[in-house]
Amino acid sequence: MIPVTVLTGFLGSGKTTLLAHLLKSPKLARTAVIINEFGAVGIDHDLVEAGEESFVQLETGCLCCSIRGDLEATIADLIARRAGGTVPPFERIVIETSGLADPAPILNAIMSEGVRGSGITLGRIVTTVDAVNGLTTLAREPQSVRQVAVADHLILTKTDLATPDAGLAARIAALNGRAPVSEVLFGNIDADDLLDAAPHALDNLHLDAGHVHGEDVQCIVVRRDRPMRALTLTLLLEALADHVGPELLRLKGIVNIAERPDRPAVIHGVQHVFHAPIWLDKWPSADRNTRLVLIGRGLARPWIEHLIAAIDAELAELTTRA
Repeated sequence: MIPVTVLTGFLGSGKTTLLAHLLKSPKLARTAVIINEFGAVGIDHDLVEAGEESFVQLETGCLCCSIRGDLEATIADLIARRAGGTVPPFERIVIETSGLADPAPILNAIMSEGVRGSGITLGRIVTTVDAVNGLTTLAREPQSVRQVAVADHLILTKTDLATPDAGLAARIAALNGRAPVSEVLFGNIDADDLLDAAPHALDNLHLDAGHVHGEDVQCIVVRRDRPMRALTLTLLLEALADHVGPELLRLKGIVNIAERPDRPAVIHGVQHVFHAPIWLDKWPSADRNTRLVLIGRGLARPWIEHLIAAIDAELAELTTRA
């Protein structure tokens, strides 16, 4: 599987500076970079004056393109070119989003391609936050709230211009208390910190943060101390897709499946699209409880807990009748 790292953040938050620094690193060799932006984009060393279907080979071994059109089509074309040998055999993809982008459709596009069997999987979501204007931006721009809420790793930029104040730190923690926060100067950060985590690792899935929210975005944590039937999980995901799919910015979790108690299932979803479960070889810790994190709008933990209980009860009744 080819992990896809998403680099997002609001306009002026330092995404391009961060990406320009990363692209100078040999650690990004065998990486395909997609810049999903309007118009020509320049990132320092004449990186891109590219059209919609242009790919630029960089000295470090990266492959880069700039698109103005359909992201799913670009990913599919890139994978096809890789399979056909017309581009280098990259091992990861990095997507820099437009600063105005709602992250959900982008994550949806990635996961849709994965479901179609393209061999890609959603990796880490990295969000840049401006230390100078971040607090104001989060107060005024709903897209920036969503970008922070779905992040696996938050990058605090422009710390050379301003010392991050307690208000910004508190706001970020309220929106996303699970993701680690790194401060960077001039986009200088080690590529390993952002790109080399296993795509389905749960190293950032800290589930004791409870229910936090900001504006119209909520984060709900659901725990379950009993194993879940595989069919219960399937029906749960179908119900979530049907009833809250458009409002579900992201779902991730680790599930104790009754039929395979020694191999937990890792699940990822965005809106109405869900990856097939990834089966780990073993539990990553002594905690074998099912843990689900749902990020989106209009979510209610009691409803989800009751939904799981109702599915369990219906399956138990069907089993008894059989």
